[in-house]
Amino acid sequence: MNFWTRLGLVFGPLERFVASHPRTLMGSLLTAVGGLAVTAFGIAPLVPGTEALPQRQVVQPLQVPELDVQLAALAEHPLGLQRNDATRSGDSADSLLSRMGAFDPAFATFLRSDPTARRLLQGRAGKRVTVEADLSGRVERLVARYPAEGEHLAGRFFNRLVVERTSNRALESRLELGRYESQVRLASGSISSTLFAATDDANVPDAVASQLADMFAADVDFHRELRKGDRFSLVFETLTADGEAAPWASGRLLAAEFVNAGRAHQAVWYQDEHVGRGGYFGMDGQSKRRAFLASPMEFSRVSSGFAMRFHPILQRMRQHKGIDYAAPKGTPVRIVGDGVVDFAGWQGGYGNMVIVRHSGGKETVYAHLSRVDVRKGQRVEQGQRVGLVGATGWATGPHLHFEFRVGGVHRDPRQLAKASEAVRLPAASLPSFRAQAEDVKVSLRVASSLDAGVTGLH
Repeated sequence: MNFWTRLGLVFGPLERFVASHPRTLMGSLLTAVGGLAVTAFGIAPLVPGTEALPQRQVVQPLQVPELDVQLAALAEHPLGLQRNDATRSGDSADSLLSRMGAFDPAFATFLRSDPTARRLLQGRAGKRVTVEADLSGRVERLVARYPAEGEHLAGRFFNRLVVERTSNRALESRLELGRYESQVRLASGSISSTLFAATDDANVPDAVASQLADMFAADVDFHRELRKGDRFSLVFETLTADGEAAPWASGRLLAAEFVNAGRAHQAVWYQDEHVGRGGYFGMDGQSKRRAFLASPMEFSRVSSGFAMRFHPILQRMRQHKGIDYAAPKGTPVRIVGDGVVDFAGWQGGYGNMVIVRHSGGKETVYAHLSRVDVRKGQRVEQGQRVGLVGATGWATGPHLHFEFRVGGVHRDPRQLAKASEAVRLPAASLPSFRAQAEDVKVSLRVASSLDAGVTGLH
């Protein structure tokens, strides 16, 4: 039974009953209160007053051990220290243990020499480490948690590296797989400057803020239509590893409301059991997914829009027939719609470029890439990675140049994305979806009533 079903079992029927039977509910309450009054009246006279109850004083001496006996008993229970930290770039076994208040040369040597334990300082920094040591600084146990590798594991499991002393005081290591646990959070906030500034103020992870922008990309242009005072209410997942926050893992945005210029937009994540694919849908069952995404990148700053501009290399005004997205080199670029790769390679001022051919005479262009991840003739899907942001060709800095052509004519990508047809929910899925949507509305009402910030939903 998923979260929405559990929530619906609690709130849905109660809310519908109250709305449909106000008189019946009031009458039932009055009857219940009256019944309680009658019961109290009938029983109260049978209970004697406290002064009539028998009373007895009990005195029992306590045996208090001498102080030295107490101290000796306390000494039998070894005290230890526990500290949490994260691995850093350039860490060594000694520097990590020293930073965590432990002094154990033998343990440091084991971390350097044991094939499994060596993984602690290999790969990316940021592994979450817990060290348990005795008062002398000798390490009894070290546990490191970090993302599991592989597409079939990522997002569901994490690695748990354990190094500990055995009963005979020898050191041993093992690598385990742990499953993430999810917690549901509610959050709300308002826009004063940018979307990410507002979500930061509300303690909402950046990954969830990006999902919010993607969810309503067909309804709101977050680059040009954002207004001061716009509001949002969110229901989202956070992932934990052994009960601790896993900052490297992003949970899913489950539902949201965004009020832009006084107009409210709502959507919910729904996993369609008939097609086996999840997506965001409005409360009316209309999919938020369009045939084309509004942007080839996750929410990013637009550095040059579809308009006339002063060309930085040619030094003259020139029509810019696309959109430039400023982003660090290596940022992933995604394909905006299903299609077939028509070109993948180097093309003059465009540098490394990919052209994808879509149905209806449409094609999209991705230029200045530092790396190309597709090949000519390959069939690709919406959201698939096409390459990485770069500065190849005629580029003054790392950015993505993106074009949308229809019948060979350049068009504004954002306008075409908004006008593209939506992916519809099958009729057989509508009853299940509508029941979930009613449950979600309750959670969103609770979220919108919160002061700006985030809280847990248990």
